Order: sequence, then C-alpha cells, then structure tokens
Amino acid sequence: MTDAKAERKSFDKPDEVREFPLGRVELVTIGGATVGRAVFQPGWRWAESVQPLVHTKSCEAPHFQYHVSGVLMVKMDDGTEIECRPGDVSLLPSGHDAWVVGDEPAVVVDFQGMIDYARAR
Repeated sequence: MTDAKAERKSFDKPDEVREFPLGRVELVTIGGATVGRAVFQPGWRWAESVQPLVHTKSCEAPHFQYHVSGVLMVKMDDGTEIECRPGDVSLLPSGHDAWVVGDEPAVVVDFQGMIDYARAR
C-alpha cells in the first residue's frame, strides 16, 4: 500500500510567482515536483529579460515543456535552432537562448526546469 494522496493545484493560485521584463513564471509544487507556467510577451528574449538576473552566458535550466500558445524560438549554444509552436513538446538541455516570435505571447508549461528559473543570483 502507498501513502500517496491525490492532489490538485491550479496556476490560478500559484505557490510562487517570479516576474521579469516582458514575462513571468507561476510555480506550483505538487507530489514533490515543481511545475511552472511561463508567459513570455512579444519582444521577450531570455538574453535581455532573464540573463541580467542570473548572470550566466545562456540559460542553464534544462526544460521539458508543453507549448500552449505562441511561438518560441530556441537557439542552443551549439547553434542548433528549434521553433516551438502550440501543441509541441520540447526537451531543451541547458545552454540556450530563447525569444518570442510574432505578436502573440508564448505560454509554456515546464515540468523540469523552472524550480530555479529567473531566480536572482
């Protein structure tokens, strides 16, 4: 028998919110895991909005994301580019930049890399 219990959390009442220029991350912790919903506004770019907070060359957070809306372009440190669209699931290792393409906010749900994302160092 297991001691696990059914749980439910909502991004409408997140446990934590981190805001940065042209974006925000809402975090919920459930079942011992932290899941984040990020909303990136048109014009958002990691190198301009988050890099000044974390002081790293590129994003060091690995991501396992479901793309809800908008278009997000990702450029890995090795030069590989991936365009992520609604309905896509992406696995992004550490070492990348990203930016919103177009006039629609990009919304992602991240199951791996948000626990320390955009946390000032």
